[in-house]
Amino acid sequence: MKKDTLRFFLAAALATAAFFGCRGSLVKNQLRAGIWASEKDLWEEAAFRWKKVLSRDPDSVAAHNNLAIACEKRGLWDEAEKEYELAATLDPQNTHVKFNYARFKENREALKKSGGANEGK
Repeated sequence: MKKDTLRFFLAAALATAAFFGCRGSLVKNQLRAGIWASEKDLWEEAAFRWKKVLSRDPDSVAAHNNLAIACEKRGLWDEAEKEYELAATLDPQNTHVKFNYARFKENREALKKSGGANEGK
């Protein structure tokens, strides 16, 4: 993924975290920790943090969106799609979720067409 695209996703994650799904300092801290980990390409750690948010706040659009990105980065396509769908269901008008989910669908389709080995995960 290009650096500019990754920067956009991280900026979107930061913006989403700032506006959606933050209940209490623990949730905010976990969202921030996940963003920090994603900036360092520590996607397993980022996913762990966002799952912790969801255990406290299952309706966190930011956590579902960010977890979807983390799953996608790790090649977990089915899990990523599930998380994008949850985020889109929770906030159908969220432009970050809509953009990320549309980009995910394009990437997944391109991978299918190219016969990508990790597509089925």
